[in-house]
Amino acid sequence: MKRILLVDDDAETCAFLAELLEATDRTFVAVQDPQAALQAIRRDTFDLLISDINLNAPASGLDLLRRFSAEQTRPVILISGFGTLETAIDAVRAGAFDYISKPFDIADIRRIVQRALAEGTRPDAVIELPAEVSAGPEGSLIGRTAPMLEVFKKIAHAADSTAPVLIVGESGAGKELVARAIHDHGTRARAPFVALNCGALAETLLESELFGHVRGAFTGAIGDHRGVFEQAGQGTVFLDEIGDTTPALQVRLLRALEEHEVRPVGGNRSVRVQARVVAATNVALEQAVADGRFRQDLYYRLGVIVIHVPPLRERRADIPLLIGRFLESACARAGHRRVLSAAALDRLLRHAWPGNVRELRNTVERMV
Repeated sequence: MKRILLVDDDAETCAFLAELLEATDRTFVAVQDPQAALQAIRRDTFDLLISDINLNAPASGLDLLRRFSAEQTRPVILISGFGTLETAIDAVRAGAFDYISKPFDIADIRRIVQRALAEGTRPDAVIELPAEVSAGPEGSLIGRTAPMLEVFKKIAHAADSTAPVLIVGESGAGKELVARAIHDHGTRARAPFVALNCGALAETLLESELFGHVRGAFTGAIGDHRGVFEQAGQGTVFLDEIGDTTPALQVRLLRALEEHEVRPVGGNRSVRVQARVVAATNVALEQAVADGRFRQDLYYRLGVIVIHVPPLRERRADIPLLIGRFLESACARAGHRRVLSAAALDRLLRHAWPGNVRELRNTVERMV
């Protein structure tokens, strides 16, 4: 029989979770404060802890996670009504099995609990990040909806990996913000973050920007130039619109990823590089591969970790939060204060936002 400890300062939430997760092979113990939870942990053995993060007490769900993981080495699922990237980072760093937000997606929480109970005895079931990982600049990426919470969790797990990351999403959805969050929350945060838009440059110029060139390599090359792989050092190279590169350039990119070295244009020797590559695209690379416009081997090499950034229409509940952010910064730049009427907010909420977050930001600034 699996024993599950439920911790939430709201008794009705505990009762709802117990009813939602009820099964013949499970029993539940529900408590409403951290001290009662700690006493239960000392007194009994549990197979799973499910706790809200904010318990309206000096101790939080994160504190319970650390204590429970240390004493019983069983999985912990944390719940938050205000999901943020920083909270997701803290939860993953502390060893949470998973992190979910209110309101609950019933099918999702049932699946997560089933997986936690099945994998709870595995020594590798908990993923931890190093304690020295920085929380990063506050407010760089915001959202409280379930789709954004998934993005936050993937950022948390990807931050310290050395594997390439492929970020996919529509134009204006915030792919570069995701790339910067991966960099800022990882061990490479103190090294450079160098971004390059692959769709904004001609092939010859893009090749030089990527790999560098030596003096005299072409007309106008009056001196040696280091490409972004060298400029980034041990940091991050962000290649935006990777789907716009030509097949010839894709061959060189694949070599850089596989061999960790680049050869400057016109040079006769290769240079070792250590930067981590994060790429982004707003096109369907699978279709580009099928059409012969993108190399399959490069696609698989870039997509070791894939993060999908949802369009704004799939996270409408985040719109008021984003408006507040953009309104504050636009007013600060304009030097005067403006407020948003209920009618204006309703109009913004009903708009389709084909340009996603970028369109929303520009609209708010234009209104101010």
